[in-house]
Amino acid sequence: MKSSLKLALGLASAMFASTAVSNVAHAEDLTLCWAAWDPANALVELSKDFTKETGIGMKFEFVPWTNYADRFLNELNSHGKLCDLIIGDSQWIGGAAENGHYVKLNDFFDKEKISMDDFVPATVVGYSEWPKNTPNYWALPAMGDVVGWTYRKDWFSKPELQKEFKEKYGWDLGAPTTFDQLKQIAEFFQKRQVDGKTVYGASIYTERGSEGITMGAMDVLYSYGFQYENPKKPYDMEGFVNSADSVKGLEFYKSLYDCCTPPGASNSYMGEGVDAFKSGQVAMHMNFAFTWPGLQKDENVGGDKIGYFVNPKGPGGAQFAQLGGQGISVVSYSDKQEQALKYIKWFANKDVQAKWWSLGGYSCLNAVVKDPKFPASQPYAQTFLDSMAIVKDFWAEPSYAPLLQASQKRFHDYVVAGQGSAKDALDGLVKDWTQVFQDDGKL
Repeated sequence: MKSSLKLALGLASAMFASTAVSNVAHAEDLTLCWAAWDPANALVELSKDFTKETGIGMKFEFVPWTNYADRFLNELNSHGKLCDLIIGDSQWIGGAAENGHYVKLNDFFDKEKISMDDFVPATVVGYSEWPKNTPNYWALPAMGDVVGWTYRKDWFSKPELQKEFKEKYGWDLGAPTTFDQLKQIAEFFQKRQVDGKTVYGASIYTERGSEGITMGAMDVLYSYGFQYENPKKPYDMEGFVNSADSVKGLEFYKSLYDCCTPPGASNSYMGEGVDAFKSGQVAMHMNFAFTWPGLQKDENVGGDKIGYFVNPKGPGGAQFAQLGGQGISVVSYSDKQEQALKYIKWFANKDVQAKWWSLGGYSCLNAVVKDPKFPASQPYAQTFLDSMAIVKDFWAEPSYAPLLQASQKRFHDYVVAGQGSAKDALDGLVKDWTQVFQDDGKL
């Protein structure tokens, strides 16, 4: 395997879950590979229309998130033919492009008059382009996603809590707009009795094994001033990754973990966060936007009980959010590339994209998300729009896996295990990342 796609993320590789719509393969059937989660179920339903229109059957290979990267990057790296289409994570795009795993789509887009100008700019950069900020496209934006927050709107609206909060902090209890406000709210609810039950301040990402704590910590660090590199000199990280502002951001993230998370929150990611919120444990909940449709429908915490807010501003007023989501690509090893491209063309259609949103997927098409009716289409629609306007992403370098391993270890050792200082963690991260880029011949 090329080092850029080695998978040493601490993920289980021996087992994976597969959900195929049909056990019978036909000559024209396409297999689409993705993660096993609610949006995938929505895509199965949506894709029935594709089969009706084209006669091409669809099979699906869905793998749980804990095994998703391990399973499918191994599949690509071995030049396997399982996947004709793949919805790959945003960080994969560099390695998949440079190693020839994805079909370059420029000529196809030109032929079919599919313009990347028709999609939300951040999703084009994040999901489709390599090198970044160049017109070289390897995927169609498929599933917009971003880290945001939900909160217990019903708790926040209790008159007695509003009164007590205002007296203590001097501002009205509501969705926070700054991280300082977020922490005040988290401290206010920590170990408080609400409706006869002990509750806690916030659920945040702390998971060590895959990418969790990196996604959470970066969600804060960006707004504190963290930069991956010198804007004038690629891969020059000293004083940017470990700047004084970055240190303050990581210190804040640890302080939020220490003060205001529920018991047993030392290895929490998407699923654990949803569980904490749905069980009524926490007042606020950090998670990707894909979780919002399910939470909105939940009988216990959804409906009028739930609210949504954009990732808050940092001390200097900067405001960014961690990009999630994926693009859909044609696998270069597929024997059915022509049919797979038909699916891409179909999926790019405005009516298909509008239905995708209605079923619980997150469209990236401007014609859908900029429709005047979009903000009122779901209670979380405006928060999604506002969040996608401020996104940043982790390294999408071909060697993203060892880059991610390093941040997972450094952040978890400091934030959760309490080892060393924030400065130590970020200084160490500069060393780790420098070594990766030296090994790649980029330094």
